[in-house]
Amino acid sequence: MIPDLTAARREIREGQVSTGALIEASVEAAGSASCRHAFVTTSFDTARAAARGAGAATLPLAGLAVSIKDLFDVAGEVTAAGSTLLANEPAALEDAPAVARLRRAGAAFIGRTNMSEFAFSGVGINPHHGTPANAATLALDPTPRIPGGSTSGGAVSVAAGAAWVALGSDTGGSIRIPAALQGLVGFKSTAHLVPTAGAVPLSSTLDTVSAMTRSVRDAILVHEILADCKVAVANPPLSALRLGVPRTVMLDGLDTPVARAFDRALARLSAAGACVETIDLPLLDEIPAINATGGFAAAEAWAFHRTWLLDHEREYDPRVAKRIRRGEAMSAADYIDLVAARQNWIARMEAVLAGYTALLSPTVPIVAPWITPLLADDDAFFATNARLLRNPSAVNFLDGCALSLPCHDVGELPVGLMVWSTALHDDAVLGAGLVIEAALDASADARSPGMHG
Repeated sequence: MIPDLTAARREIREGQVSTGALIEASVEAAGSASCRHAFVTTSFDTARAAARGAGAATLPLAGLAVSIKDLFDVAGEVTAAGSTLLANEPAALEDAPAVARLRRAGAAFIGRTNMSEFAFSGVGINPHHGTPANAATLALDPTPRIPGGSTSGGAVSVAAGAAWVALGSDTGGSIRIPAALQGLVGFKSTAHLVPTAGAVPLSSTLDTVSAMTRSVRDAILVHEILADCKVAVANPPLSALRLGVPRTVMLDGLDTPVARAFDRALARLSAAGACVETIDLPLLDEIPAINATGGFAAAEAWAFHRTWLLDHEREYDPRVAKRIRRGEAMSAADYIDLVAARQNWIARMEAVLAGYTALLSPTVPIVAPWITPLLADDDAFFATNARLLRNPSAVNFLDGCALSLPCHDVGELPVGLMVWSTALHDDAVLGAGLVIEAALDASADARSPGMHG
């Protein structure tokens, strides 16, 4: 298998493979057992036509398969956000800006991917469309494990070989969680860099439009398309990086495989010359108290959904409705206080982190748990969801940027390493990610999703 989109583009240019052949491979993968429940709709003929389009192979995405989370408007398609409530709404009249940018860059849209309903869960379970199994763990454990959410089907589409890029959203980790659990690269940019128009909102404050890929270099390529920018990658030597490792909160309660992979990654980076410093970051302890009245996602989701919930609550995933209703009790004063407290907290965090190239943390503290125990047990579901969201959501609250990249070894369950920083340090995080990826895996071109480190 060609390991990433950048390598595929090179092989197309050199005549070693055709775009058409790669589209057919993606179509075959999308119809395989590994992608069961990953897509809510497919558009294979549309993808084939896009791949055949004039000049498609010369464009940045080269006419290759891209999946779209069922959160985004695609002209002529219904945007249902993983729900049944919106399934009979009119089709979108135009592409969301993020979708339009991908289309102009030569994306061949292969289908709309499954997701946690209304993007409100890091687990990835969907009671309406079924839950896709984690595609990266099936070879290691035949018992289905969670895909991670909310961009669950998007991660499966890339891990299973059905897409080279998965467009998704990240409000508290919805790109990075499934990337970590399925051995992929997931980049959450600074929130305002990519337009959120044409996407069903969860939190207007925290929502970020981002993507999952198979390598950091692909993440850079896709970020440049989505943000309509040019990433300035300094490509510094590893010894030039000053990397902080917060011991506060981020390292609490790690699964043994996560602790082992994370510690090994830090040791490898240090041995290769990186300056890796373990630091106290007590500001992270303040987040639960600041969000005690409900937080931005609950307040803003309640504002968006309250009319629908009045008449149609039975059509919602009960777990999603419960989380949305947490915002019902928030007052305007609570919300104003929350905005002010966050701004103050961000300013203090930026002052503390100013001297670091980036911070390193486990993306999530656990490996992907089995699906079945979480389907019927609400307590287990909500506890798992909270654990998955804990680390990545801190970056959303910071209005920062973060990259999750694999740090496990062959034969181990996937574990993500999160490289993160404050707002508008996207280029530094991506540049550090390239260097870190190279140090952890001698050849990025030899990567195999879910089975590398």
